[in-house]
Amino acid sequence: MTEMVENLRNIALIAHGGAGKTSLAEVMLYDAGVTNRLGRVEDGNAVMDFEPEELKRQTSISSSFHQYPWKKHRINIIDTPGDQNFFSDTRICMQAADSAVVLVDAVDGVKVQTEQGWAFAGEFKMPCLLFINKLDRERADFFRTFKEATDILDVKPIIVQLPIGTEAEFKGIIDLISMKAYMYNDEGKAKSIDIPSDMQDQVETEREALIENIAEADDELLERYLEGESISEDELKNALKQGTLSRTFVPVLCGAATKNIGVDLLSDYIIQCLPSPVEKGPRKATDPDEENEIMVAPDPDAPFSAFVFKTVADPYAGRLSIFRIVSGTLGSDGSFYNVNKDIKERFSNLMRLMGKEQKTVEGAGPGDIVAVAKLKETTTGDTLCDDSKKVKFLLAGAIPPNISFAVEAKNKGDEDKVFTSLVKLLEEDSALQLDRKSETKEILLSGSGQVHIETIVEKLKRKFNVEVNLKTPKVPYRETIKKKVRVQGKHKKQTGGHGQFGDCWIEMEPLSRGEGFVFEDAIVGGVIPKQYIPAVEKGIVESSEKGVLAGFPCIDFKVKLVDGSYHAVDSSEMAFKVAGSLAFKKAAADAEPVLLEPIMEVTITAPDEYMGDIMGDLNSRRGRVLGMDSKGKNQVIKAHVPMAEMLSYSPDLRSMTGGRGIFAMEFSHYDEVPAQISQKIIEAASKES
Repeated sequence: MTEMVENLRNIALIAHGGAGKTSLAEVMLYDAGVTNRLGRVEDGNAVMDFEPEELKRQTSISSSFHQYPWKKHRINIIDTPGDQNFFSDTRICMQAADSAVVLVDAVDGVKVQTEQGWAFAGEFKMPCLLFINKLDRERADFFRTFKEATDILDVKPIIVQLPIGTEAEFKGIIDLISMKAYMYNDEGKAKSIDIPSDMQDQVETEREALIENIAEADDELLERYLEGESISEDELKNALKQGTLSRTFVPVLCGAATKNIGVDLLSDYIIQCLPSPVEKGPRKATDPDEENEIMVAPDPDAPFSAFVFKTVADPYAGRLSIFRIVSGTLGSDGSFYNVNKDIKERFSNLMRLMGKEQKTVEGAGPGDIVAVAKLKETTTGDTLCDDSKKVKFLLAGAIPPNISFAVEAKNKGDEDKVFTSLVKLLEEDSALQLDRKSETKEILLSGSGQVHIETIVEKLKRKFNVEVNLKTPKVPYRETIKKKVRVQGKHKKQTGGHGQFGDCWIEMEPLSRGEGFVFEDAIVGGVIPKQYIPAVEKGIVESSEKGVLAGFPCIDFKVKLVDGSYHAVDSSEMAFKVAGSLAFKKAAADAEPVLLEPIMEVTITAPDEYMGDIMGDLNSRRGRVLGMDSKGKNQVIKAHVPMAEMLSYSPDLRSMTGGRGIFAMEFSHYDEVPAQISQKIIEAASKES
């Protein structure tokens, strides 16, 4: 079993959308004989993209999984989405891999999601290979792309291969480690050739630079190199692996996935340079109470432990829980303990994922990525383990959502069905958030972008036959007062028999923002009997839920009950509740009522060249910049901006920065709405009521 663990590689394919990850995965499977035809994203027959929403958009919207044998090794592929709308899935699924192959389009260069994926690889300390793809395309440029990667990425890229030919004439690759050249035919079969004579000087120069760079990872090798000693191919390979594993540098390879050029060599380098689970080493965990740190080694004989990193609602198998085994061995059926839910779960079939298909396996060990169906309580992020040795793996969560829509059923009577169906989709997509807002009576669906939400709406219809409309959410405004007043609330009603009588005097004054509501009983001499005082407070509280300006809740005020009178026969709790309500309405109207709006704390990260546009745009949104910091090659702006101005910010920022800006926001506080805007809100509210 140990030998199998050492011969396993778990790689995530990461890049900006359109760089060719799925096409590369298809060719890897084809070259290894796993598939007998080359699937194409454009033709809708790719093994790795199979959801109807993916076929429609011709882009990955969810990570998919497969594996292939290569030279006595098994390589597990995680093909991750490259679109910003679905990048939360990329971040979560990358944690199941030990390393990454980062693709860069030789025409478009390093784009924003490549940078973000690279940042995640850094966060998870993942060794990487860089694959410059699409060198057969018009305007493709290997050296320009390499320079861009050098300028942008924080780990030094080093050239390990050179392309033979450019654009449509790109037909082969020179490997600078073995000093061999390969020419590819139209079927993607490689033939060893002599290094072209017109490239000899360039090859010598680049090999010198490569040896110098590789030697930096090995002090002894560097010393020998500087003294002019020759270094063998095996020594170079060992030092290349050492430097890759330590993230001293990232080897740069090249090819054209759709023409099957260089993909076989990439698979060789995955085995040669990227770590097995054993080489990646123990994984950090804690005890179940998250108090003590535990390191879990990838030992097949140790107690079983794993973490669930993805859940898929499969129409045939039911809910699939996909997990990465960290330690121990699992049979084809049995049970394990879920630490997060504190329960035992039973399973009957252990499966490997092969695109949209699942293959039952007899067992699995450390490093394996497997799935089981129909676990009752288990969800994404849970740890599964042997209950004799309980551990807990803490996973990095989803990227916080940045856009929200109010969701309403298209068909009457579907309201409850909408909510329960969305809850099921939440199990599958942890980047989604669902919230019922009682004050606006809306179901809010939040996600990573408009396309993300639209895709969920399509899934809702396909999987649950529920159709919905998306609307801009209502802003939860508030009302408050600005001056102190004293008023009387008197309720007197005479009917046949007992009448109704309640009389109270209150002083109402504003409080500081965030202090809420304070009630003070200042009655002396029993002018209002004690049993009626809570009724006065209740009347005020209930009335304050609908303010006098536009019907929004009134907050941050104090009421002091100072005087009143009662009738021995006609007074009751109900009469004093009505009196309290009347007093509040009168006081609120007299105390200079104003509208308040929610202010969000917004953090925007973008390259320096967009700062002017972003600042100008924030000013136009009534934003107040709190400060700026540098973070790598980006600038980070913190600002307070009214929520009403941020409802459509996600597509606007994307357009402003060419997709290179990202933002997060959270509620900060309430602040007064400017008078001219306040008037429009009040008019709109009065039309609705």
